[in-house]
Amino acid sequence: MATDTNKLNEKERMELFAQIMSEAEISEEFLQWLIGQGFFTAPASRGHHGAYEGGLFDHSYAVVKSLVEVTQKMNIEWLNPRSPYIVGMFHDLCKIDLYATNEETGEYIHKDDNLFSGHGSKSVMLLSSWMQLTEEEVLCIRYHMGAYEKDDWEYYDRAIRKYQTVLWTHTADMVASKVKNI
Repeated sequence: MATDTNKLNEKERMELFAQIMSEAEISEEFLQWLIGQGFFTAPASRGHHGAYEGGLFDHSYAVVKSLVEVTQKMNIEWLNPRSPYIVGMFHDLCKIDLYATNEETGEYIHKDDNLFSGHGSKSVMLLSSWMQLTEEEVLCIRYHMGAYEKDDWEYYDRAIRKYQTVLWTHTADMVASKVKNI
């Protein structure tokens, strides 16, 4: 299957998702919810990385690939073998309903009707309603913004000291968004 995910359609993204998430125990109900919420078609941002239809999945897939690669190269042990897949794929789950398309310009706009603040926290809350997460997974998703977490620096630091995977998650997100621009 093509590795240039921005050229895939929704069906191809869903097939790729099924391949890489096969061991992560994703329920059919959760999959249907992801489809209904637009996980495979939503953008990852308005004007930065993944600012196109399907960009959210493409960015998440790139983070999974980076996390799996660093896990293997650095011989990192996660509490649960599924974790790099869950964390990478769903760290930005909060973005499924964050943007809308401006009818006149076709550009993505930030929706004003969101009920939750907190990028990582919202992703944890949404995902927790579909699966039991380990503390490590929660902290990796919650603090995936790393140094951008200016108000919670002390807690981010504590999370890294307990689980090095928190730092690796942030690194994988930065590689995907800043280096690969996905």
